[in-house]
Amino acid sequence: MYLPFRIRYLLYIGILHALLGGLLYLLLRENKLLFIGSEVAIVLSGYVAIQIYRAFQQPSAFIASGIEAIRDKDFTVKFVPTGNREIDELITVYNLMIDQLRQERTRQVEQQFFLEKLIEAAPIAILIFDFDGRIASINPRASQLLSVSSADVVGKELGELGYSLLAQLADMADGDSRLMKPNGLETYKILRSTFMDRGFRRSFLMIEELTPELLVAEKKAYSKVIRMMAHEVNNSIGAVNSILDSAMAYIQEPDVLHAMQVALDRNNRLNGFMRRFADVVRLPQPHRRTTDLGKIVRDVVRLMQPQAGARGVVLRCEAEESVLLSIDVEQMEQVLVNVIKNALEACEPGQCVEVLMTAPVLRIRDNGQPIPDAIAANLFNPFYSTRPEGQGIGLTLTREVLLNHQFSFSLKTNDDGWTEFRIEFK
Repeated sequence: MYLPFRIRYLLYIGILHALLGGLLYLLLRENKLLFIGSEVAIVLSGYVAIQIYRAFQQPSAFIASGIEAIRDKDFTVKFVPTGNREIDELITVYNLMIDQLRQERTRQVEQQFFLEKLIEAAPIAILIFDFDGRIASINPRASQLLSVSSADVVGKELGELGYSLLAQLADMADGDSRLMKPNGLETYKILRSTFMDRGFRRSFLMIEELTPELLVAEKKAYSKVIRMMAHEVNNSIGAVNSILDSAMAYIQEPDVLHAMQVALDRNNRLNGFMRRFADVVRLPQPHRRTTDLGKIVRDVVRLMQPQAGARGVVLRCEAEESVLLSIDVEQMEQVLVNVIKNALEACEPGQCVEVLMTAPVLRIRDNGQPIPDAIAANLFNPFYSTRPEGQGIGLTLTREVLLNHQFSFSLKTNDDGWTEFRIEFK
């Protein structure tokens, strides 16, 4: 059985002095005076032994108290000098260590607090993972960007979440970065990296939305190019048409007149072509007024019915009554015409286009040709078109109108095979 050092020492001192007392009794029992003196000496020896034990035990008591304070993470406990040089040296070392620990802990707490505030206020979405690769926390920007609450994602892996953007990031390794356009309009820069926590690596994910900056830079670039092109084309066409008109008054030869008329017609078509591009650049800010969007939707569908009939496509409409919104009526009508026209052109005879209006969401969907992944990423690029004769003006104009109205929108082919243009009027 294990006995503490204190018990063993006291037993040793007690047994030793008892043996000495017994031995002196046997040797000096005849000489009472000498026996009494020796017994007093043994008692004094025991007292001195106990005092020496207490002197040795005092540093251990200080150490035990200090260890208990450190275990409780209480770095305010300090000892005062006792006047004993050996113990005071120990106390000095302990107090110095406690001061350093307290300063280090204070610095760590301040840094942790600063880091938490920085992550919370960061304009970049940040997801922090635990040691098992599950989401441990997300900052407010991530909640806003992904439209989720912290409780919806904490404790889950990226692959378990139903959000397409996060699901595409599940295979990212630490140190990877990507530039992604999940719906052809929004652009994200994603970085996955690591940090050390208690000696082990933990991962974090940063998602930065570049969409607003890119849209502004993009529009500024193509606006400048279109203005330059329109200026040069209009100046040239105006002068050339004037010369052709004047020359035609003096020419009698039918073939020459026909050729000159063809040249004039071509110039006019070129002028109209440039005007359509310039219309995108000159698009005014919305002139809003409260309007029944449901009525506008039904009217546009009636307008597009002849085109649908000519292509053999079924065009259906389900729109709520009195969906009042503040919009620019003319611009919104043009958006609906462009989107429905694109949906009709994607369909074969017998297929269907549905226009579904349920406040505050409008969906225009078709079961025609799905959008390939390679094209989906470029759908809303300025003047991008997959048709040889297309100019890409329709979707570009649609994008600008909806952005100016601050409406959310997307265009994609769903898992059920239907391609859907979705507008949220919020």
